[in-house]
Amino acid sequence: MGINREELKRLIDHITEQDAAEVLDFIGYLNMKREREAIRNLEHASVTSMEFWDNPVDDEVWNDV
Repeated sequence: MGINREELKRLIDHITEQDAAEVLDFIGYLNMKREREAIRNLEHASVTSMEFWDNPVDDEVWNDV
């Protein structure tokens, strides 16, 4: 879905200050949500890679290093 940013800016120019504050809060919420999702993805990737290396064979090999 294409968003017409100029239309969005025009609409923002015509809302009350209180509504503008709510829009700003909502944009902050969307950014936080996106950042949390990226962190969750990174955590999942690190757990997956740790599971690969967490095994008795590699533990024994690294004990002798």
